Amino acid sequence: MAPDTVSLRYFLVLAQELNFTRAAARIGIAQPALSARMRRLEAELGAALLVRSTRSVVLTAAGAALAESAPPALAALDRAWDSARSAAAGEVGTVRIGYSLSAGAETAPALVDRLIRGSSGLEVSAVPMATPEISPAVADGRLDAGITRGAQPGRGVRRFLLRRARVGVQLAQHHPLAEHSEIEIADAAAYPLRLPDRAANPVIYDQLSGLFRDAVPSPRFRTPTVSFDLSQYDLRDGLTLAPASEAAVASLSAGLTWRPLRGAPGMTLHLVLPREQSPLHRRIRAVAKTLADELHWLPD
Repeated sequence: MAPDTVSLRYFLVLAQELNFTRAAARIGIAQPALSARMRRLEAELGAALLVRSTRSVVLTAAGAALAESAPPALAALDRAWDSARSAAAGEVGTVRIGYSLSAGAETAPALVDRLIRGSSGLEVSAVPMATPEISPAVADGRLDAGITRGAQPGRGVRRFLLRRARVGVQLAQHHPLAEHSEIEIADAAAYPLRLPDRAANPVIYDQLSGLFRDAVPSPRFRTPTVSFDLSQYDLRDGLTLAPASEAAVASLSAGLTWRPLRGAPGMTLHLVLPREQSPLHRRIRAVAKTLADELHWLPD
């Protein structure tokens, strides 16, 4: 039977001091209590550890052997306890995050960076995915978390509002509407409007196209030939507008700008986690909430 670690740590202090009075003072307990601890430790071991006299304390052969071998054993035990505590706090493990392309401009990188910097024991990987695929992947365990635009449908997951942003349009800096600080929805509807293929994100497509439902004449929607064109080439004609949230500002290429649409409802980004959550999932949630608060992603 192994001795209790408290008595073993007390013994190591005594082995250094070789004096009960000094050792008890260093530990912060009464001398009789220390003596009782040492007698109990010797009884558990079945061997004498100390030779006591009125003036000195001398280690026996067993005591010297224990004083030499105990520190690395206790250090290993401390590491085991720390590992268990870290696992219970969700601070160790592998995190797989899937995110919609629009979240890659700012939101996903910020969350990944905060997770890595906050927990050295976490290995984090993040990959862009088609938005409708993210929630099912979280539900069946292929992903630990997801970031999606809009409250995407799906079973077996929980969604947490992560970010709310104004809705506006991306446009060329020389576009006739770029001189306005805000653009009326009716004015925007007079120009060609680029929207992604609905299959890529039906929730957001319906929200954005619905902004122009009552416009007269009916708006002209375009689907880009290249679904993810970093150059935003089709906006450079000075006519086409691309409805998008304010988060798009972070990834605008040269020659383009963004203007809010007056009266348009905000667009949301959600953190998606499994319905049954482990300490790791709760850690992701806590980090995401702190990040959202610090960066004012959820304004009042």
